[in-house]
Amino acid sequence: MKKQQHLICVAPMMDWTDRHCRVLHRMLSARAMLYTEMLTTGAVLHGERERLLAYSPVEHPVALQLGGSEPADLAAAARIGADLGYDEINLNVGCPSDRVQSGRFGACLMREPELVADCMSAMGAAVSVPVTVKCRIGVDDQDPEASLFGLVDLCAEAGVSHFVVHARKAWLKGLSPKENRDIPPLDYPLVWRLKRERPELTIVINGGIGSLDEAEAHLAHVDGVMLGRAAYHTPGLLGDVDRRLFGEGTCVGAAAAVAAYREYVASELARGTHLAAMTRHMLGLFHGAPGARAWRRILTVEGVKPRAGLEVIDRALEAVTQASPRTARSGLEAQRLAGGLEAGEAA
Repeated sequence: MKKQQHLICVAPMMDWTDRHCRVLHRMLSARAMLYTEMLTTGAVLHGERERLLAYSPVEHPVALQLGGSEPADLAAAARIGADLGYDEINLNVGCPSDRVQSGRFGACLMREPELVADCMSAMGAAVSVPVTVKCRIGVDDQDPEASLFGLVDLCAEAGVSHFVVHARKAWLKGLSPKENRDIPPLDYPLVWRLKRERPELTIVINGGIGSLDEAEAHLAHVDGVMLGRAAYHTPGLLGDVDRRLFGEGTCVGAAAAVAAYREYVASELARGTHLAAMTRHMLGLFHGAPGARAWRRILTVEGVKPRAGLEVIDRALEAVTQASPRTARSGLEAQRLAGGLEAGEAA
């Protein structure tokens, strides 16, 4: 039986999946598992903890992703995350950036599977919530079968039962982080085989998956799918996750998500958060719909101005609704339901 909580996840993405982004994604899907950006153990232990680890209660289920390679530091950081209420603590063994490598964490740890297992053992002993691993299938000249299965088996012996696998190698020298997301070839069958030969483990596949159709195809082979750039650039696809994959509710349209997010934006504006910090995650909501270009332009140009407020979102939504009468009806109704408009008032 598939472990429902992780059927669909949104990947941890640096500079993208911050707390505002995660709330927007939660407005689209109540069931998708959300992940923070990677936070280093140094940042968690010595940084502005209140700012770095803040999240909204609506985000649950939400996982904290850590970067590090010192078992004691990871255990301490995991304990802090669990005490703050995060539902899962995940270790990054997949990021290939030079900065991450210089700190001896991320994808370079694929070369030190025994150390990864020690880290996971320490984290697991420190917290009661699940500790999980996000990894690649290998790095550089490693044999993917040997590196992936070797890492997974050692971590499983240390008590880990949940793995998210980006189904391509990382090249630590010669490719940028961006190129590492596209150039190394994907090997989905290897990840499928991992699940087939380790059926007791939860295996979530990641890498290059761009639609719910593709996600459903993978779910015939693994326990879950992690969406990355597709979920960020076209977040509207998350609106059909609950209905289509969990058999719950109805499809959440982009306008309804805007109305739901609007309440959160209002509360954050009152706390001094700049509008653009929140609207930048909304740019792809109406991807492919009439008025999408005007939506992006208004949010981008007007949202960065000093004292920009909810009127910018309302103006952008009006541009979309004018381009599509159907969207107009759903958008107005959604805003009324969310308290954004009085009955009979035009957007």
